[in-house]
Amino acid sequence: MRFKHVFSIIGPVMVGPSSSHTAGAARIGRVARQLLGCSPEEAEITLYGSFAETYSGHGTDLALLGGLLDYDTDDARIPDAFAEAERLGMRYDIRVGTGVMPHPNFAEITLRAGSREANVQGASIGGGNIEIHSINGFDAGCTGNYPTLVIAHQDQVGVIASITGMVSASGLNIGFMNVARKARSGAAMTIIEGDRVPPDELVESLHKLPSVENVSVIDVR
Repeated sequence: MRFKHVFSIIGPVMVGPSSSHTAGAARIGRVARQLLGCSPEEAEITLYGSFAETYSGHGTDLALLGGLLDYDTDDARIPDAFAEAERLGMRYDIRVGTGVMPHPNFAEITLRAGSREANVQGASIGGGNIEIHSINGFDAGCTGNYPTLVIAHQDQVGVIASITGMVSASGLNIGFMNVARKARSGAAMTIIEGDRVPPDELVESLHKLPSVENVSVIDVR
């Protein structure tokens, strides 16, 4: 059972006007930015449902870009996110998508920087809360309410045991864990929400596992 985050009770400290359309959007953008691991050079943002219908008036586009700049929900620079993105040379394309998505406030973000690429699909579900539906094509199911490890690896015998063993040895308590794979013995992803930010030593150790390809830490609380 998951307990409700404080956001669901009183809402976040934020730059308005809407917790759903701005605070939640900023957090989705930050998830994508932190997954990429650096400042994006290119951003493709596709909006669906209510996001697509009202993004300009509610500042959803500014909030998403602010998140890509790693601005928190209460960062006073969010209204100037367009100008800051252009100053940094970030190319961005905001478009309206078609089709039915799992939630009306839904966005898909694809980021690129050099050889790096990251894709996130997420929804703003109210009160600044978010649900990340997919990460790089894998089912995610994480919330952004807790520090999160995102581990890309091969689907090999013993990999999950090695990951969880290292996490346990580091003293990090696992609150939520999801394992997804695209094919047997193919690409896989393990997502772990913990009670605190994973220590650097744990991240370095996970990187060294033979079947692990990449480790990202997401913290957008």
